[in-house]
Amino acid sequence: MPLSTLCPEEEKRRHKKKRLVQCPNSYFMDVKCPGCYKITTVFSHAQTVVLCVGCSTVLCQPTGGKARLTEGCSFRRKQH
Repeated sequence: MPLSTLCPEEEKRRHKKKRLVQCPNSYFMDVKCPGCYKITTVFSHAQTVVLCVGCSTVLCQPTGGKARLTEGCSFRRKQH
């Protein structure tokens, strides 16, 4: 299959090891607390409950894969 026929959406759905260029599915993100507006760095696949440093509000809860953000939290994916 020529490289020009691969579309980016298809490439994202492939397994992380079977892509044209291997890269992980996980990432770090800056999460802004809806209460005190402090920013906390959170791993996308966090396995523990992440609390806000300022007001101890729950920012995200673990699931089987990616962590689920709490309602009202805004996030920005960090660039590496």
